[in-house]
Amino acid sequence: MILSVLIPVHNEEDTIDDVIRGVRAVDLGEVELELVIVDDASTDGTSKRLSAYREEPDTVILTHQANRGKGAAIRTGLEHVTGDIVVIQDADLEYDPADFPRLIKPIVHGEADAVYGSRFKGSHENMAFLNWVANKVLAWTATLLFARRVTDEATCYKAFRTGLLRSFDLQCERFEFCPEVTAKTLRGGYRLVEVPIKYKARTVEAGKKIRARDGLEAIWTLVRFRFKG
Repeated sequence: MILSVLIPVHNEEDTIDDVIRGVRAVDLGEVELELVIVDDASTDGTSKRLSAYREEPDTVILTHQANRGKGAAIRTGLEHVTGDIVVIQDADLEYDPADFPRLIKPIVHGEADAVYGSRFKGSHENMAFLNWVANKVLAWTATLLFARRVTDEATCYKAFRTGLLRSFDLQCERFEFCPEVTAKTLRGGYRLVEVPIKYKARTVEAGKKIRARDGLEAIWTLVRFRFKG
């Protein structure tokens, strides 16, 4: 079995090397590892750093010539994934790849089609109060719309059977990836499991990109795909 770690990246020259090292350091047992990294038109030194990995085995480096957004980068990367399971990994240091084994375990054992790493079942260090509120609102919205308990809709750490994620015919361009896949997973009646993970938030000054309008767009995306035919 192969785990494909899909990493969308834009202007993360200070963290991308540590993220790649962290992913490669995880003990996955008999599960093999594949990295699919999509450089979404970075304008700093990210592209230069990524060039050092182009000859690495089981590593695919893709590049957007114009900045299109996280969702578009994920869609591009998904076309090149060869693994049985795909996990989304942000290119910052907020999430810990050491959580991969517990994240993929329910899928490996045939107990789930999708697994979310929940910060609210685990730990969420340094999360700003307004971000905490926004995350709670998104979780409650998903729970109410789909009558399925979700504690962390907006978590980056989402693992899917690759075939299922591809079947969703994703339309996302930016941060609406999370609500789109949540809506399609829950509406389709697929088995979604949440597991606890560790999370250490960074500040806007340190490079955090998501903004208030992204939360509003996420709510609209959940509503739209709840009732879309």
